[in-house]
Amino acid sequence: MLDPHELTHSTRVFSCNYTGPFQLLVVHTRCLLVQKGSSCGAHEQAQQSRMGLCWFLLSFLFHSLYAHNDFFTSIGQMTDLLYTEKDLVTSLKEYIRQEENRLEQVKEWADKLDSLTNTATQDPEGFLGHPVNAFKLVKRLNSEWGDLESLVLKDTTNGFISNLTMQRQFFPTEEDQTGAAKALLRLQDTYQLSANTISNGDLPGVVHKSRMTVADCFELGKIAYSEADYYHTELWMAQALTQLDEGEESTIEKVTVMDYLNYAIYQQGELERALELTKRMLKLDPNHQRANGNLKYFEFQLEKQRKAEAEKKEQEDKKREKKVLDKRDAQRKRSKDPLPERKKYEMLCRGEGVKMTPRRQSRLFCRYFDNNHNPWLLLAPVKQEDEWDRPRIVRYHDIISDSEIKTVKELAKPRLKRATVHDPNTGKLTTAHYRVSKSAWLYEYEHSTIEKINQRIEDVTGLEMDTAEELQVANYGVGGQYEPHFDFGRKDEPDAFKELGTGNRIATWLFYMSDVSAGGATVFPDVGAAVWPKKGTAVFWYNLFASGEGDYSTRHAACPVLVGNKWVSNKWIHERGQEFRRPCAMSEME
Repeated sequence: MLDPHELTHSTRVFSCNYTGPFQLLVVHTRCLLVQKGSSCGAHEQAQQSRMGLCWFLLSFLFHSLYAHNDFFTSIGQMTDLLYTEKDLVTSLKEYIRQEENRLEQVKEWADKLDSLTNTATQDPEGFLGHPVNAFKLVKRLNSEWGDLESLVLKDTTNGFISNLTMQRQFFPTEEDQTGAAKALLRLQDTYQLSANTISNGDLPGVVHKSRMTVADCFELGKIAYSEADYYHTELWMAQALTQLDEGEESTIEKVTVMDYLNYAIYQQGELERALELTKRMLKLDPNHQRANGNLKYFEFQLEKQRKAEAEKKEQEDKKREKKVLDKRDAQRKRSKDPLPERKKYEMLCRGEGVKMTPRRQSRLFCRYFDNNHNPWLLLAPVKQEDEWDRPRIVRYHDIISDSEIKTVKELAKPRLKRATVHDPNTGKLTTAHYRVSKSAWLYEYEHSTIEKINQRIEDVTGLEMDTAEELQVANYGVGGQYEPHFDFGRKDEPDAFKELGTGNRIATWLFYMSDVSAGGATVFPDVGAAVWPKKGTAVFWYNLFASGEGDYSTRHAACPVLVGNKWVSNKWIHERGQEFRRPCAMSEME
């Protein structure tokens, strides 16, 4: 089975082909514009050499035309000028036609983007909260604006090219586009969405609905293919093919999509489907070299597979006669198999999974809480709600105001960087694929609001903040998540927080600073708890028992954000300084 060739970006080649004196003048002018503006993709040195060639041809042409300046003395010689002028007119018309086509394409692009950006900038965070919108934005800036650059490269009258060239250094990279694509695939799996649902933009809570084109679907399929993820390659190539079959216009040919789809199906062991698709490819393109080769290969492999299956079935029938399977024992064995954490995590993200019994739920209450008559809370106790009993997770309502949230976000935005995790092997901070967000640390001396927030956490929890970590602000990106993890250091990583010198993380305080339209829950897979984001609230739990032992039931995760923009800020509180605020218990699990 031959692997479909990777499609390569067409190289934009600069040329100075002569078809007439006026056309050469136009080409020479374009040479100058390219030199002043952005390159066409060729090296600067090559451009300079071509510039020299343009100059040489131009000077030679004018020398040839005007070497004999007495044309009027000979009608025979003047007739040559008529043909020259005709050639000029033909070149001029072709130039005008090409320019009109080019400008029409640019106008269509500008009109489409003008409408889109007007809608998007009215509610930027809401617009980018839709993962398809975010993916398409990255794709446009990384790929499509580059195509537009080549289209209008010669038009530097308004400084567009120089501006675009300067701005391109800040554009998303290929890595960004790949990351956004993988985020869509992650959302698809976690929330069990079909490719058609995502392509149509039919996501819950969507305000700015956006459809995916054949090219978008094809791009997702190609990225999955490059990762040898043939499951998602099939889903998205099949979606691209469906949209082509429904009549959507695209520069991507059906046979190209089918080529990738065919390979993905084959890699998943479905020979009959691969053979069927190969035959369909050959109807579209009877001379397709790879399809013709695959046709014979698939027929041979399918016949070989059928013989092997027949032999296997015969052997199994003989075994069945000798041994009777006890179905009840098999069922009991399966029921003891623990559900994989990944599956539990994704079920909780969808609002499924383990539910608390009515008896346990009846023990959960809402109350006004003043933390044993704390002076700062006597006149204005906080609203406390029990979210879970074991481990005990509580939520505080209206605990941070909109103005405070605005200040925190304004302070954090300029310094947001890719969030890191502790590497248990080195004890150092590092980036990880399972934590997709950006974060920033805010110090209380920077702004009075941060100082007030820290004091509020101390008043409500009764824990010392001097040894706590600084306030960490996090913003989740496209499909942003943080897979199941512990906040505290385990026994197999004793030096996790050695550099801080404040002991282990005794507790976690988490502010929700935005509402999330869909997804983004904080879930605890081991116990089945799911806490959903609500702006202005905070949740709190202890990571360690009073004995100092770690509470492994606090293993938690931040579910991928399906629709919306998730802002949170957290405070990790450490052991040092809590000796008299939370006395140590004698029992290990107490």
